[in-house]
Amino acid sequence: MKIEKQAQAGTMQSSDLMVFVEPANELKIEIESTVKKQFGHLISAKVDEVVAALGVTAGFIRVSDRGALDYAIEARVKTALQRASAA
Repeated sequence: MKIEKQAQAGTMQSSDLMVFVEPANELKIEIESTVKKQFGHLISAKVDEVVAALGVTAGFIRVSDRGALDYAIEARVKTALQRASAA
């Protein structure tokens, strides 16, 4: 999957997250979270898993987390990436 345009998914509500994606020459993932100290490694692993599963190799992905569970992280990242693709 190729990121063709800017897109986003999610909300800034408690227990949710916002995912912003945009085209870039290389893959860069930035994660901000209210629970980064405790769960940052798990959030990063879930984002990496979704990105790999969709075959994304380039783009800028910014995640702003407010304590979302992993199923929400997966859904928001997938949705933002699908919205940003040409398909």
